[in-house]
Amino acid sequence: MIILGLNTHHADSSAAIFVNGELIAATEEERFTRVKHWAGFPKQAIQFCLDEAGVTLEEVHHITIGRDAKAKMGKKVLFALKNLKMGSSLLKNRLKNRKDISSMSEQFANAFGCSQELIDKKLVHIEHHRAHLASAFFASPYEDAAILSIDGSGDFTTCMYAYGKGNKIEVLDSIDYPVSLGFVYTAFTHFLGFPHYGDEYKVMGLAPYGNPTQVDKVRQLIKLEPNGRWSWDQAFFGEIKVVYKDHQPVVDSFFTDKFEKLFGTPRKKGEELTQYHKDLAKSVQAVTEEVIFHMANHLRQKTGSKNLCIAGGVAQNSVANGKIIANTDFDNLYIPSAGHDAGISMGSALYHYHHNLGNARTTSIRSASTGSRFTNETIEAYLKGKNVPYKKLDDKDLYDYITDRLIEPSVVGWFQGRAEFGPRALGNRSIIADPRNDKAKELLNLKIKRRESFRPFAPSILKEYVPEFFNYTEDVPFMEKVFPIKPEKHADIPAVTHVDGTGRLQSVDKDVCPRYYKLIDTFRKKTNIPILLNTSFNENEPIVNTPAEAYACFERTQMDVLVMENIIVER
Repeated sequence: MIILGLNTHHADSSAAIFVNGELIAATEEERFTRVKHWAGFPKQAIQFCLDEAGVTLEEVHHITIGRDAKAKMGKKVLFALKNLKMGSSLLKNRLKNRKDISSMSEQFANAFGCSQELIDKKLVHIEHHRAHLASAFFASPYEDAAILSIDGSGDFTTCMYAYGKGNKIEVLDSIDYPVSLGFVYTAFTHFLGFPHYGDEYKVMGLAPYGNPTQVDKVRQLIKLEPNGRWSWDQAFFGEIKVVYKDHQPVVDSFFTDKFEKLFGTPRKKGEELTQYHKDLAKSVQAVTEEVIFHMANHLRQKTGSKNLCIAGGVAQNSVANGKIIANTDFDNLYIPSAGHDAGISMGSALYHYHHNLGNARTTSIRSASTGSRFTNETIEAYLKGKNVPYKKLDDKDLYDYITDRLIEPSVVGWFQGRAEFGPRALGNRSIIADPRNDKAKELLNLKIKRRESFRPFAPSILKEYVPEFFNYTEDVPFMEKVFPIKPEKHADIPAVTHVDGTGRLQSVDKDVCPRYYKLIDTFRKKTNIPILLNTSFNENEPIVNTPAEAYACFERTQMDVLVMENIIVER
């Protein structure tokens, strides 16, 4: 059975394809369009998935969409009647989106030259948060688990609680629009002067520089309730609108005068970040964590499971993720590589295959390497066409040579294997450096990434050495959790130790990431440090997807070395 899953006409549009329950390919449309968070019909991602699976649309049995306009229709109408201004705007946006979704067969026909009838009989709509739940649980190694989906909003739901067992997911409760933990974080993101869609991670990165001095004020916005539920004071929040301009999502600031009276004058983009701003970021992060623990602890009691799966945009909050096990009674936590909305392409397909059709679970998803790949021959042909000098080394010589360059120190663009699915580069589309170099962070932020100085870099560590460097020993394959680094190790790896002594680690498994593992292990043998600094291979753009994009990024930045498979380009 072949299932093509989509996140379409929504931020982070994507496609994923499964054959008999096994993931063959998954990728975001932004990797092809080069527009961050691209929203719309993911034509190129669809074509990529079909090509990787070696099938045509005619051979696909089901096309699942992580959107169901009919979900909670009664609640939508009731909300619109009670809240005329917000409700009319909500219904207007929903009707437009419903039109986009309802014309799906027409868009397939225009894009691929197929008949609309062919597509119509294959389409299956899966509620947004059910797709999120499935993207986490059915990809996990657990036979049963409590499941949480937390994000801004999707199909009128902002949070969904569930229990998964075998090939079924039972929804236990949900919180409806507009009360949203994602929106709370977004309101403060805008207030702190980060206006773009997806900028919440900047607040998370800023938080360690502050103290939780504003926690009591932030708590005034939120009320914890029994049974793991919570609500907010609507007076602090205005109309929440997400619009799409040139296929990019835009969210206008929606905090009210009452919000400003409590927290002061909003910071404008580019203004100095004061200690108050840092303290507010820390306080927002702390309260967000309190709400997540509140929801998770209820699910632990309700389900009795020792396993927890989380998805949704808030699942990208790696700082909170790293504290969940320590602050709840769960023993295990799984978060997919694409916990954000791109993941609902994968999740919608998994939900339909397992829950709807009753098929048995397959192997868990341990690798995010599901995207584009290129051979040495293709890379050489591109460089020859550009008259770019290069050299080619076999693997053994390559690892030795590149680790020597890293030790010099040099900054290296590392492009190999299949591109990762999700927002994290995990050693296939990465910029890497020596974590011992206390100047590496400044160099990368100013001369290559060209981003805010407070933004941290991640340690990619050989899985076996995690207990030696970190206070916790969870498996973290997708760089989805932040943990404290042991104090005695801070001086050894200053470039990846954040100001509060933590690191957003990626535990590298030799069976999952063999080439990246070998590179780090070669570095370990020369330095006694089983870690490399890792950041995404991009410069204020989507992560590079092709050799041409990798070389362009190398050429316009101050990177020292570019490695594409076995091909090396140097300045």
